[in-house]
Amino acid sequence: MRRLFAGLTAVSVLAVATACGSSGSGGSDGGGGSSGGTTTVKVGLIPIVDVAPLYLGQKKGFFSERGLRLSLSSAQGGAAIVPGVTSGQFQFGFSNMTSLMIAQSNDVPVKAVANGIASTGEQGRDFGAITVKGDSPVKSAKELEGKKVAINTLKNINETAVRASVRAAGGDPDEVDFVELAFDQMPAALDGGRIDAAMAVEPALATIKSQGGREIASPMVDVAPKLTVAMYFTSVKYAQENPDVVKRFQEATAESLAYADAHPDEVREIVTTYTKIPPAVLEKVTLPKWPAEPNRPAIEALAELGREDGLFEQAPDLDALLP
Repeated sequence: MRRLFAGLTAVSVLAVATACGSSGSGGSDGGGGSSGGTTTVKVGLIPIVDVAPLYLGQKKGFFSERGLRLSLSSAQGGAAIVPGVTSGQFQFGFSNMTSLMIAQSNDVPVKAVANGIASTGEQGRDFGAITVKGDSPVKSAKELEGKKVAINTLKNINETAVRASVRAAGGDPDEVDFVELAFDQMPAALDGGRIDAAMAVEPALATIKSQGGREIASPMVDVAPKLTVAMYFTSVKYAQENPDVVKRFQEATAESLAYADAHPDEVREIVTTYTKIPPAVLEKVTLPKWPAEPNRPAIEALAELGREDGLFEQAPDLDALLP
C-alpha cells in the first residue's frame, strides 16, 4: 500500500508523546492536583463533535458537583493522546477503540473507564463518512483504488473503517493511498484537489458538504451496527492509585453523555466554543450517539478487522481493557 508518512507506525506513535495545546478550562493547578476540595484533572481530547458531552457536562456543573475541575487539551487523534495519558501528561483521555486496542495489545497500560461515542448505525446518516468533491468521478468506495484518501491518523480506526467500506464495495483496500491529515484540514484539502477523498467526521463532514462535497460510504456502519467508536480512558497506574477520582469522573461523564443525547440543541451550541464551524454549517451537523455502555460485539468485530489489517501483534485483551 502506498502511504504518505509511511514511517509513522502505530507502535512509534504510542512510544512518542505529543505536545497538545490547551483549550482551557480555567484554574488548572497542575493536573491531578487538589485545591480546596476540588481535584483538577487534565483530559486529552480531539476538537470534534464527539467530545461535546464533556464540554457540556463541565458547563452544566456535572464535574464540579463531584469535586472535579477539567483542564482540557487538544490533539490530532487518539493515537497521540494515548502516550500523553500513560506518561502522566493527562489523567484521562478520549481515544478511538482501535488506538486503545493497539495500546493494550502492545502491553501499554491503559484502561477504558467511560463510554465515548457510537455510530448512528444508519448508512448515509452517520457522523462520519468517506467524502469526495461534488464533481468527482468516484461514486463508490471500490473506486478509491489508486486514490489519495485522507484519514486523521494512519493505522487506526478510520483506516480500518475505510478498508472495510472498500472491501464491502468489492475493491482492494491495499490499493488505497492513505494520507494522514487532521480533520479540520480535510475540507480545504479536498476542495483544493490535494486529496481525492476524505474520511471526515463532524464538524468537518458538514463543512465538506457545505462546499458541495458528497458522501460515498458510511465506514463506521460498514464495520458493525452501532459501533462503539471511542471511549474515555486512563492509565492502569492512575486507576489503581486514584479509584475515587476515576469513579467520580465516570459518574460525571455518564451524566454528561445522557444529557447530550437528550439535548441536541445544546450540543450544537457548545461545539461553537471549541471549534470554528460557522453556525449555518453547524445546523447541518449529524450528531453521533452517546449511549451509556459500550457495544462489546461491535468492538469485537472492529478488533477482528484490525487483526486482519495487521494492527495487532497479539490479540487485545478486551476483558482487561473495557470497564
